[in-house]
Amino acid sequence: MDDRRVGVYVCHCGHNIAGTVDVEQVAEWAQRLPHVAVARHFQFMCASTGQELIEEDVRELGLTHVVVASCSPLMHEKTFRNACQRAGLNPFLFAMANIREHASWVHPNDRDGATAKAKALISAAVSRVLRQNPLESIRVNIHPATLVVGGGIAGIQAALEIADAGHHVYLVEREPSIGGHMAMFDKTFPTLDCAACILTPKMFDVGTHPNVTLLTYSEVENVEGYVGNFQIRVRQKARRVIEDLCTGCGTCWEKCPIKVIDEVFEAGLGYRKAIYRPFPQSVPKYPVIDVENCTYFRTGKCRMCEKSCPAGAIDFDMEDRIIEFEVGNIILATGYKLFDCRRIPQYGYGRLPNVYTSLEFERLTNAAGPTGGKVTLRDGETEPKSVAIIHCVGSRDRNYNRYCSAICCMSSLKFAHLVKEKTGAEVYNFYIDMRPIAKEYEEFYHRILEEGTHFIRGRVAEITDAAHTAEEEGKTIVVAEDTLLGRQRRIPVDMVILAAGLEPQADAAETGRMFGVGCGTAGFFTERHPKLDPVATMTEGVYIAGACQGPKDIPDTVAQGAAAAARVLGVISQREVTLEPIRASIDESRCSGCRICNALCPYNAIEYLEAEGVSRVNAAMCKGCGTCVAACPSHVITGAHFTFEQVMAEIDGIMVDVYSEDPTAPLAEIMA
Repeated sequence: MDDRRVGVYVCHCGHNIAGTVDVEQVAEWAQRLPHVAVARHFQFMCASTGQELIEEDVRELGLTHVVVASCSPLMHEKTFRNACQRAGLNPFLFAMANIREHASWVHPNDRDGATAKAKALISAAVSRVLRQNPLESIRVNIHPATLVVGGGIAGIQAALEIADAGHHVYLVEREPSIGGHMAMFDKTFPTLDCAACILTPKMFDVGTHPNVTLLTYSEVENVEGYVGNFQIRVRQKARRVIEDLCTGCGTCWEKCPIKVIDEVFEAGLGYRKAIYRPFPQSVPKYPVIDVENCTYFRTGKCRMCEKSCPAGAIDFDMEDRIIEFEVGNIILATGYKLFDCRRIPQYGYGRLPNVYTSLEFERLTNAAGPTGGKVTLRDGETEPKSVAIIHCVGSRDRNYNRYCSAICCMSSLKFAHLVKEKTGAEVYNFYIDMRPIAKEYEEFYHRILEEGTHFIRGRVAEITDAAHTAEEEGKTIVVAEDTLLGRQRRIPVDMVILAAGLEPQADAAETGRMFGVGCGTAGFFTERHPKLDPVATMTEGVYIAGACQGPKDIPDTVAQGAAAAARVLGVISQREVTLEPIRASIDESRCSGCRICNALCPYNAIEYLEAEGVSRVNAAMCKGCGTCVAACPSHVITGAHFTFEQVMAEIDGIMVDVYSEDPTAPLAEIMA
């Protein structure tokens, strides 16, 4: 006797669904589907009352399967699975039909068509759920240590939160010092606090914390495993300085005769030695030898740093070190890179001497910068009398990056204040739209207005040195449209600052592949859900924080770093985590050992057993993507919850005549 009983629940979702789909007609029609014991429509199925309705029907009507027709499973599949579980039903005997995104939202002006499509989707879900099997979740233990990749303010904040909670953190940074971009700034908006004054204490705390292993001048080379049990391999590049002996006294770089342009920390405006410490507050305090520019490594001579070091800390024979360890969770906080302003040749950067990027100007105004905080032109002496600041360089531009870089407006306002403060020059801000959206940002904008900055609304067309009048001779001319005045303007200035947009790191895609994280169309790491889960990723145990997820300012970056840490601490406190049982499995008795699945698995979840000559799936690492199932030439791999029978049943279910009074008649038979 077939005692399968299905409950179907059609959600109004306010007007999102009911405004287009005739939900009453759909529920009435679904009642006639095979094995459907009850079909109801309800205003909000995700509300507590909607969930309680399902629970009551499971208990009182003896439902064996449940179908909810509402919105995206990404949002509420877990919600309704939990409702089924509370009623005593296995949560994997539930199916969801997405009649919002797949019906009402895509057919807003076709009520009959949207209603018909909703019926077909529900028929498919009912046909499928009848063939679903009870599954049991997988539980894995959680290693309490965490890997944080990136030593900017996001990574520092995340590391401190976790370390202060009593758990060990491995903080990996590719540069010789932590600090990231924030360490290069002079002031931070809107309060104009000293960036170093805010950042340096945190850098010191993370560098001396007993629960933090700081691995600077290092890069992650390999990641294996799964949530709770990741195996990490890190390459720590040779500093050629013995940290246990070095005191950071500075004698070595003082005596070093080689000067090279500092393209990283000084943005190309200043110099450093061939043995150097990136900046005075560097953490750790130890210098590093630049092998490419060091005279000894080029010619075999000099060794001045070694001769002058009072601690005997120089070791030219030092080699890279491979460090391996295990962690339970990973936080990616790899930051951003600035848009290369040379890509917009009409702005003259790299060709016109007094056109600067925003990062170059940050270093000019910094007391520890190449000019000691004095704002000068390229000659290093002349103080500008007029300055133009160009917003949205490389951002909000269909030729480069369509997105807003979030910080440019406020950075440009800060620059205007600093120019006024340090030089008294006339300042012109060229903007598209002003977006001071966060706390106290609007007030900061009005403060800059009151300081006398000129604001010109319109996109800059060209920056040139071609003078048309005597007034323009020897000046850099900004040619722009003024949309408020309705005319083109030519503004001669001494200095131009380009507020460069934020872009993903150049190796973001490669890093994403290593950690199993996807990248969006703009190249930033993709979160699990843009609203409801902005710090998690689709790979369990891997989280993202800061500007690697998308452009954001320092407060938002710090908040997201703390949020990622909170998620990790929540997992650690559970000591074990529950994974969905939707995993692939191999019938080893029929496996030919061809290894096609091994090569294709994006999560490295399939291992080849040499002794048996077959492949086997590590269920904890498998994400149930189905790549191996589709690729197996022997058809011996099965995807739990997505078996061939279940998928074909769903296809059969959708092939019904939704206009017939008899929903059991397949469309193919009616057409025949």
